[in-house]
Amino acid sequence: MNSHFSLAVHSLTLLAHQPENAASSTFIAESASVHPVRIRKVLSMLKQHGLIQSKEGAGGGFVLSRPPESVTLWDVYQVTSKGTLQPRCPDENPDCSVGANMKTVLGSVFSEGEYVFGEHLDQFTIADMLKKCITN
Repeated sequence: MNSHFSLAVHSLTLLAHQPENAASSTFIAESASVHPVRIRKVLSMLKQHGLIQSKEGAGGGFVLSRPPESVTLWDVYQVTSKGTLQPRCPDENPDCSVGANMKTVLGSVFSEGEYVFGEHLDQFTIADMLKKCITN
């Protein structure tokens, strides 16, 4: 899995923490200790999938589009990382029964694993993440 997932969860949780204020990408990047360009890429994905919206002008920035209780970590995973758990296999070798089938065999195992992982992630919302951050 790439860092987009954790940066997206961080960004959404930060926005949920201050629902009355729009947050700039620079503010979010500083909170996550990353370069603003990395955050902007993640924010673009979140905006494209309707999880956040941007406000222009003075006091502008990013805000949640949905209540934090309705955004699950599985939602975020699907936007940022879907399919990244698939194994990286070399090219298939049609002359070998193992080499010809390993990509398909491992692919089905990992797809099932991603499904189970999704069921787990679907139990947690951005509101849950905020609550855990505040109570720690």
